[in-house]
Amino acid sequence: MNTLECIKTRRSIRKFKPDSIDHSLLDSLISAASYSPSWKNSQITRYIAIEDSSILSSIINDYTQEHNSNIIRQAPMLIAVTFVKGRSGFERDGSYSTKKGDRWQMFDIGAACQTFCLAAHEAGLGTVIMGIWDEDGITSLLNIPDDQELGALIAIGWPDIDPEAPKRKSVSELLTYL
Repeated sequence: MNTLECIKTRRSIRKFKPDSIDHSLLDSLISAASYSPSWKNSQITRYIAIEDSSILSSIINDYTQEHNSNIIRQAPMLIAVTFVKGRSGFERDGSYSTKKGDRWQMFDIGAACQTFCLAAHEAGLGTVIMGIWDEDGITSLLNIPDDQELGALIAIGWPDIDPEAPKRKSVSELLTYL
């Protein structure tokens, strides 16, 4: 699959087959995502692959809203995406490099999440990035270190649906020439 085809055919998948994901395949997806751009090549993105049913049950029952719980419930794996705090958007002396302050960290993990999802799609897997959950609760449950912050959850598995592409805005709506 070429790059444009991968970008244009990737969808957010919210229904999965129960089949597990081989760890070597996940390793290859993380390897691909490691090539994502980051602030001054800081490479702040980290991943936690969650397969343990008791941890998934706790996330489903205690830390996510119904819509996301229903997705996670039938996904064979959930990826918690974290980032190392205090490195993206900063100079070596700890000062901010731009007016955006530390907001560059979300840009960095966003690029990494997209790269991960595109690599998963190319491998035949489906993904959906989720952002509505109890951050403090999941952080505690997963024992995320103090120097990291939870940025996103990605449900991943073998798709059990093939959704149509939603309508896209035209280039003239998206692009301004000056």
